Parts: sequence; structure tokens; C-alpha cells
Amino acid sequence: MNINLPNFNVKNLVKEAGSTLSRVVQLTEEKLGTTERTEYDNEFQNLAERADLTKAWTEKIVRDTETVLIPNPQNRIEDFIFDKIEKTKPQRLSNLEHLALDMIEAGGDFGQDLPYGQALIKVGQAEQKLGQCERDFIASSGICFTQPLRKFLEGEMKTITKERGILETKRLDLDACKNRVKKARSMLGQQAAERDLRVAQAEFDRQAEITKVLLEGISTSQASHLRHLHAFVETQVRYYKHCIDAMNNLQRDLAKMRPVKPRLRINSEDVDGPPNTINYSIVHPTAKANKFDSRETNDEFDNDEDSNNFHTIDINNDSINFNVDKENTSSTWKSQTNNTNPFATTQILEQYDIEFDTSAITSV
Repeated sequence: MNINLPNFNVKNLVKEAGSTLSRVVQLTEEKLGTTERTEYDNEFQNLAERADLTKAWTEKIVRDTETVLIPNPQNRIEDFIFDKIEKTKPQRLSNLEHLALDMIEAGGDFGQDLPYGQALIKVGQAEQKLGQCERDFIASSGICFTQPLRKFLEGEMKTITKERGILETKRLDLDACKNRVKKARSMLGQQAAERDLRVAQAEFDRQAEITKVLLEGISTSQASHLRHLHAFVETQVRYYKHCIDAMNNLQRDLAKMRPVKPRLRINSEDVDGPPNTINYSIVHPTAKANKFDSRETNDEFDNDEDSNNFHTIDINNDSINFNVDKENTSSTWKSQTNNTNPFATTQILEQYDIEFDTSAITSV
């Protein structure tokens, strides 16, 4: 029975094990402060710190952006898994789209001929448009912002992290060689240690140069990230603009469906009056206590879409004016007494379902 075993180079294996052991010893002595270590120059340290900040903040920005786009963590994990296995993500309805479908279905059950049913259907259709706008916004934001940043983290930044790890290994080898040179007792041992030191110094310098070039390239990457950020903002602007347009159209459609009501003007402010019929009752004070003469007047008007036709009530300290304008025909009723009765004013306002503090309407 023939068993094919891989060819192991025992000499290289022993050499690698010895190098690993020397690195562990060197690192332990550095932690204990019993040996010196080779320090990087200030420029390299600044580049390394900048790379660490870039990596940490980019990861956080990507996570936060994905949280805004897809608030449900379970959906985010599901999308991440489908991306890794390179399969199509499942099509799921958003909360807005669920709301839209329920509103449309409810409007159909309540009756499309009824005002409430028509309004529900209109609002549901608008919510569907908002849901589609949201879906387009999520897809566009992923393409123009989160995917490029994640590609940077998984590509360039991962390469920088790997090269920095190799550089740290070369530094440990270099410092271990320096210690062996110091501890060499014989001439032959010192020569061998110095030869290893020269090789370790050359490898360290070469790796340091490679890592430095990669660290300097982060500035170029940030310029690219800036362009992606501008594209993300433009995507947001388009998204919110489409949402505003959809809601403005919905508001206009609902306004057309609203029943027509006459307009009241209370102290130069327009408010909605009751539909079709206006009833008002003014009570006049008399000389006798708890005795009042009352007069009721009922005016009925047809519906009129002319916004210039309105009813006016002017409340002053000494008079109450009630004016009705109807197609250039004017009728005015005026009650003027020495002291205005607050109950008369209150009855007018109650007929029009107008509520405000009547304590301000008192006799002077």
C-alpha cells in the first residue's frame, strides 16, 4: 500500500519554529520592559494612526448607513448572507408598502363610493409610491455609497492591515538579532549574529517602505470616498423630492374630495363654518333679572364654490356684527347695546362649532 506524504523540509521547519520562538521571547521581554525595541519614525506613526482612524470610522459609517436604510437587523443579516453566497436577495415588502396594501383593501371594503373609502384608496396609492421611492433609494444608496466603502475595507484596508502585520514580524526579527549580537560571546557567534542582523535590517527596511506607500494611498482613497458621499447626498435629495411631490399630489387630491363648506371670518381670520344651514340666536339683556327676550333667525344658503362668498362675524367691545354676502346681495344684522352680553356671543360661536376663551369677551 503506497501512501503519498507531502515532502516536508525539516530544516526549514526547524528554522521557522526557531524564528517564531525568538519572536515570542522578544515580544515578552518588550512587554516586561527588559529589552529595547526598534521604534518607527514620526511620519510612519502618523500615517499608521490615520489608517486606524480611517478603518474604524469607515466601518462605523457603513454600519450606521445600513441601519438607516434597512432598520430590521434580521433583514440586514439575511442580505449579508445572500451577498456572501452570491445569490439574489429575497424581495420583501417594506412597512410603507404593507400599510398601502391594507389601506387600499380597507377602502375597497368600506366602499369606493363613500368619501372615507375613496380617501383610504388615495392615501394607499400614495403610500405605495413612497414605498417604491424608498426601495429605489435603498438600492441607489447601496450602489453609490455603502458598497464602495465596504469594498475599500475588504480590499485596500485589509491589505494594509496584512502588510503592517508582516512589518511587525520583521521588526521583532530585527530586534531579536540585535539582542543576539549583544549576547554573542565567541567571535564566530558574533559574526553569524551580525550577518543575520544585516539580513533582518534589509528585510525590515524593505517591508517598511512597502507599508508606508500603502498608508500614503489612504489620502487618495478618502478623495474617492468624498465623491461617493456627494453621490449619496444627491440620492437623498432625489428621494425626499419624490416623496414631497407624492404627498403634495395626495394633498391636492384629498382637497378636491373634501365637501364644500361656507367660510366664516372671526376678527379677520377665516375658519370653516357649518355646511348649508346657519342658525344663530342672540339674547338681549332686559331690566328684569333672569328675564331675557330672545329672537332666532334661520338663514339657509345653497352650496356655492365661490370662495368670495363668506359669512362675517365681528366681535367688538360694544357690538356684534353678522354679515352675509351672497352673489352681490348683502344683508346685515347688528346688535348694539351699552354692554355686550357674553352669552349672546357664546351662542353664536357654539352654532359654528368655534371654541376659544370667551373670558376675553366681557363688558368693560
